[in-house]
Amino acid sequence: MENAFAPISEACVKALSDKTYEKRKVAALEIEKMVTDFKTKKNMTQIKRIIDVLSRDFVRSNDSNKKKGGLIALAATSIALGKDTEKFIEDIVNPIMNCLIDNDNRVRFFASESLYNVVKVARGAVLPFFPSVFNALSRLVTDPDQSIKNGSEILDRLLKDIVIESSQTFDLDAFIPLVRERIMVKSSFARQFIISWISVLNAVPEINMVMFLPEILHGLFQILEDPLPEIQRMCESLLAQFLKIIKLDPTAADIPKMTNVLIVQAQSSNPLIQFYAISWIKEFVQLSGGEILCFSSGIFTAILPCLAFESDAKKNIKDCANAVNLNLLELISNGEDKQKNLSYLDLNSVMEVLRQYLVHSPVPTKIAVLKWVHHLFTEVHDEMSEHANKLFPVLLRDCLSDSSDEVVLQAIVVLAEIVNSATVKGNDFDQTQYRQFLVELLNLFSENNTFLEKRGTLIIRQLCRLLNAEYIYRTFAEILLEERINLKIASTMVRTLNMILLTTSDLFDLRNMLHDIRNEKSASLFECLYRCWAHCPVSTLSLCLLAQCYQHVSEIVTLFADIEITVDFLVEIDKMVQLIESPIFASLRLALISHSNDNADAQHLSRALYGILMLLPQTEAFHLLNNRLKCVPNYWSQPNKISSKSTNESQCNIKFDELFIYFKHIQDLHHQKRVEKRKKNQF
Repeated sequence: MENAFAPISEACVKALSDKTYEKRKVAALEIEKMVTDFKTKKNMTQIKRIIDVLSRDFVRSNDSNKKKGGLIALAATSIALGKDTEKFIEDIVNPIMNCLIDNDNRVRFFASESLYNVVKVARGAVLPFFPSVFNALSRLVTDPDQSIKNGSEILDRLLKDIVIESSQTFDLDAFIPLVRERIMVKSSFARQFIISWISVLNAVPEINMVMFLPEILHGLFQILEDPLPEIQRMCESLLAQFLKIIKLDPTAADIPKMTNVLIVQAQSSNPLIQFYAISWIKEFVQLSGGEILCFSSGIFTAILPCLAFESDAKKNIKDCANAVNLNLLELISNGEDKQKNLSYLDLNSVMEVLRQYLVHSPVPTKIAVLKWVHHLFTEVHDEMSEHANKLFPVLLRDCLSDSSDEVVLQAIVVLAEIVNSATVKGNDFDQTQYRQFLVELLNLFSENNTFLEKRGTLIIRQLCRLLNAEYIYRTFAEILLEERINLKIASTMVRTLNMILLTTSDLFDLRNMLHDIRNEKSASLFECLYRCWAHCPVSTLSLCLLAQCYQHVSEIVTLFADIEITVDFLVEIDKMVQLIESPIFASLRLALISHSNDNADAQHLSRALYGILMLLPQTEAFHLLNNRLKCVPNYWSQPNKISSKSTNESQCNIKFDELFIYFKHIQDLHHQKRVEKRKKNQF
């Protein structure tokens, strides 16, 4: 009967199927000798038959011992063939590859060993099967059997050597998809395998891995979160190598594609991933210049939250994000390339992102956003004008109500810039724009009295520093007069404005302006403020003292006898007395001993202050004012010598009689309001 395994003898077949390794090894050596003889005789047909038998009847058998024997024999066949293995490479490699996924650990071990021996002989001839071999290796490195892992490492090193030898013909286009498919796996061993391959290929001068970096960059960043420090270090080193190459030759890299990847990674919850992503963005901003501005909205989304990091563990991320932010600001401000850089900026998408971060963001983030908005208004105010309407509600309703003074102040800087950027060209202010803004601000104060009391002074002071203080005061007064506003809100607003006027150094010029009501412009401002200040009697008194209308002050103090003296009234009087001792009212104190205007101003002022003294209970303020008045000459003995034509009031065009009537009318309204409130409370 003909031998079905010919040219392999039945004895050899039996030994090759034996359960002991030694017998299988002896049989494999016999096959190696047979193949050597056939090779010498150039009998390739018989060699092909041996390979077919080994593949069909052994390696593909269900018997694990036959599989092991067949695997050893195929390796022996390849050793015997030497360089001629290339002629049979497919018939030898494919059966072995199938056994690498066998359920039997020993079969997988012998398969990896067999493949190593075949690859060692075939070398470059195995490269057409590289994808299959690489796939197999990627599984072997995660095998639960340590001996298989060890064997796979040896095979892996060999395959890398072969690829390096054949670098000029290596199919990198086929390799990258293999990496991309496996780079997202969670196994530390698989990650180590992938990183090692990328590192090896990146070190080969003939291979340009940077051009394929956008396809694998996401996966590399994900490897940074591996729990094993060794894997993290390997990945960090690889990323550093890539970045070094990119910095040497930025044109070799697809920076735009990678920037999109980095923006996503920079929003990772993993600090290490976040740090490296933002570090790369920082480098790309410096390398790309203005072109990177087309990614501004995405970069803002990535870095703005990082500016609020407070822990020491994230300080490096915050510092890096700050650096990116400053670099982007410089690109917008760059004089030489400013216009070119701005052409890359998608203002609509940038403003959409910035507006989002103005609400429900930490303080440092809000401040950075507000500085950006202000910067854009100063650099491209024409283009930014269309965004003003959308920004106003956010700035007014959210930012000015923020718990942080720094946010409030910065928001006012932006609001002031928006108002200024909307003014007409020239020296005159756009009154409509100013008025609209102040009306909105006043509405905000009206809706929330606590907000006015806590933030009003801060906001108005900052506005006066940044805008035209005279116009702000005049407009506020006009609005309060024209609008049907709550009387309590009006009086609170007046007290706030008055205290700012009397105490803020930035309003020095405005106070000086009110000192001289003989000037037509000053007189106009005084009248406007007076009609508004009438809501608060003590504020009205302060305004008149500031304007040196001492005769009118005396008349108002006399009227106080008919006004309801409340606790709030006495508190305000107390504050005013304290202010009289301040540097702001130095001219008032000197007026008490002045001989100008035939002593008229001094006498009216003295009588007014004595009247105030009589209104005060004997508190600290009483004694303070009393001590001051003790230093004043006694004008009471000459009451009839005061000439109304000698007073400051007589030297201006202000109709004080009408103002006095108006003041009494407003005070009557307030009195009626208090009476109505008491009646309601009774029920």
